[in-house]
Amino acid sequence: MSLLTEWRALSENLETQEAEIKFWEEYLKVEAGIYNELLNKKIEVIEGKVADLAASHDTSVEYFMGFIDGISESLKEEIVLEEIEADSEISLKIDFEKLYFNMLNVEAEWLYTLPGWEEILSAEKRKEIEKAYKKTKTVVKENRVGRNDPCPCGSGKKYKKCCGK
Repeated sequence: MSLLTEWRALSENLETQEAEIKFWEEYLKVEAGIYNELLNKKIEVIEGKVADLAASHDTSVEYFMGFIDGISESLKEEIVLEEIEADSEISLKIDFEKLYFNMLNVEAEWLYTLPGWEEILSAEKRKEIEKAYKKTKTVVKENRVGRNDPCPCGSGKKYKKCCGK
């Protein structure tokens, strides 16, 4: 069984709501700790054996796989998550702008408000990324043709007497 499968089984097969809340509280603390270290030390590349990296962050390989799963869309080079095992050597090259955008996208306020971002991205750059994110959420409604408006086909008739019949 791949490490990704183990992570998903661990995170998805919780029997009670209390167990689910406890699990996610515990995991999110671990995740915030890893990101805090990355940002504070300005680590752009995470390299090493998965088991060793998990141990260096005082967490399980499954939790570290959850971190890899979460950061995978914010990397400069694509990785195949299904192939990662505890003894796999990995090299994760982080694109911090994409990471900040993705944190905004998943509404991970506990991550995109970490103080370490101030040293990685300037306040102007973060605002620019936030603006780009908000633009992706803007819904633009197309102008609708009213029944008494001229028909868009160009016939000169009212819409209700032409294409709106």
